[in-house]
Amino acid sequence: VQLQASGGGLVQPGGSLRLSCGVSGRTNSDYVMGWFRQAPGKEREFVAAIRWSAGSAYYGGSVKGRFSVSKDNRKNTVYLQMNSLGPEDTAVYYCAAAERLIVSSMNNERNYHSWGQGTKVTVSS
Repeated sequence: VQLQASGGGLVQPGGSLRLSCGVSGRTNSDYVMGWFRQAPGKEREFVAAIRWSAGSAYYGGSVKGRFSVSKDNRKNTVYLQMNSLGPEDTAVYYCAAAERLIVSSMNNERNYHSWGQGTKVTVSS
């Protein structure tokens, strides 16, 4: 499966942004699509994940209540709606794909086998 992330850019603090991840190739009901981010000088951080078939969503602690992950199976696209953005959300955001993950494994980047190229989000006034 191939992934293409887009939608990044510059946004003011308190603003919103929606990222998209286009999915091409064969997927199945076991797929999990994840979002990770990496800020300069920091390790990659789990942001959110969604089950491709059921649509169950899971979030990292730092974004819970502000970010929302969704999908459109017809368009083969996963979205990350980001609200109430702050400078701490500045990072390169990556989408990734995995299969047959239990919830406790979703935040581990090593469990994802396919990655998009990343899209940069900068939150600044």
